[in-house]
Amino acid sequence: MKGLPFRTWLACEAERKLRHLDIKEHKLKQLFWECTLSCNLACRHCGSDCKILPSATSMKVEDFLKVLDSVKAYCEKTGDKTGEILVILTGGEPLMRKDLEECGRKIIQKGFPWGMVTNGFAMTPERFRRLMASGLHSMTVSLDGLKESHDWMRGRSGSFEKAVQAIKLAIAAGDDLAFDVVTCVNQRNYSELNQIKELLISMGLKQWRVFTVFPSGRAKEDPLLQLDNEHFRGVMEFIEATRKEGRIQCSYSCEGFLGSYEGKVRNHLFRCHAGVNVGSVLNDGSISACVSIRSDYNQGNIYKDDFMEVWNNRFQVYRDRSWMKQGQCGSCKFFRYCEGGGMHLRNSDGSLQFCHLDRLK
Repeated sequence: MKGLPFRTWLACEAERKLRHLDIKEHKLKQLFWECTLSCNLACRHCGSDCKILPSATSMKVEDFLKVLDSVKAYCEKTGDKTGEILVILTGGEPLMRKDLEECGRKIIQKGFPWGMVTNGFAMTPERFRRLMASGLHSMTVSLDGLKESHDWMRGRSGSFEKAVQAIKLAIAAGDDLAFDVVTCVNQRNYSELNQIKELLISMGLKQWRVFTVFPSGRAKEDPLLQLDNEHFRGVMEFIEATRKEGRIQCSYSCEGFLGSYEGKVRNHLFRCHAGVNVGSVLNDGSISACVSIRSDYNQGNIYKDDFMEVWNNRFQVYRDRSWMKQGQCGSCKFFRYCEGGGMHLRNSDGSLQFCHLDRLK
């Protein structure tokens, strides 16, 4: 197709066929659990309803275990393996749960591996040891700049040191833990990308994910978090150059279709897995896909619906995205490969907040 290098076009055509086969099967591979709304930071880009209060609500683990029972029963019927479905705890901040280790053990007992996304502020060597003993399989820690930039982003002094300590603990675990660091690029830390890279390499990190802010939650009202088009392209150039160096595996998140950068800044071509392979249970019981997607696209609630019944029968809005071919997507020649971009970029009326490809033009 005009506008794409031949090899990229060929790869996009192959990916499109695989994507549609994947949609037809829609096997659940990742299940996010928003296990609490309590948090210990006040991040500038937060898109959730989390609070810096120990009293903020947290779902009872017994309620979530019923969801896993639904998934397990379905797997027994189809011959699928629960051990291939990763349960990822998020929030809020999972470490705010005093029973986090117990949650992990019970998830393991149901036959599912589990991981977590954390800011690392409440992590200590002893807590990390207990989490590993509870079967912690994977972990992601956020590092959003050098000391001043990270603390500014996270809204609490000392956040940088705590995040670095958590990263070092995870790296020391070696192959016993699947681990990566994620960095949110904004106007303040854009110029620090190379220094952040060198810091992570010096600590021995292997996997580094980079993403940019989309206008939701607190980030919607903060212009310092948004990159202009020139700097957005600069992020792609930085990732591509870092990958060529081969000193650390750096990749851009699954945000949107990137045109000629496809195949250069990620290990895979663009695909939004929300509602196809990725589901989530929010703190209030809502059944959704990716936890970043607005509530307009929730598909049910665990307190009145069976999770797998919802997963199999109510996610059409995620799996048939022809409805997205409207507005600027209506005449786009790349819709064949993009199919509307990331679901988290859709407003309540279905309109697109912004297009990644437009920013690269």
